[in-house]
Amino acid sequence: MILSELKAYLQQRGQATLADIVHHFDVDEEVARNMLQVWMNKGRVQRLQAAASCGSSCSQCEPLTTEIYVWGAPVEGQQFLRPDCGA
Repeated sequence: MILSELKAYLQQRGQATLADIVHHFDVDEEVARNMLQVWMNKGRVQRLQAAASCGSSCSQCEPLTTEIYVWGAPVEGQQFLRPDCGA
């Protein structure tokens, strides 16, 4: 995975979970985070965390699926919930 491929992937999708990125590029999660950090340092990518347990105490969401990366400038107050969680 190179920076330009990651950029194109996120631009096309708009957002992706860490799990999506790891699977798509077939890399370790730390490798993906390091590449994402380059774009975050440049202000091109923001990292969002889905609401913890979707407001409940089930804690069944996989951590890699709640770490979300969005291409573009940060949007204040933006939150994400997994569609399969019982919120």
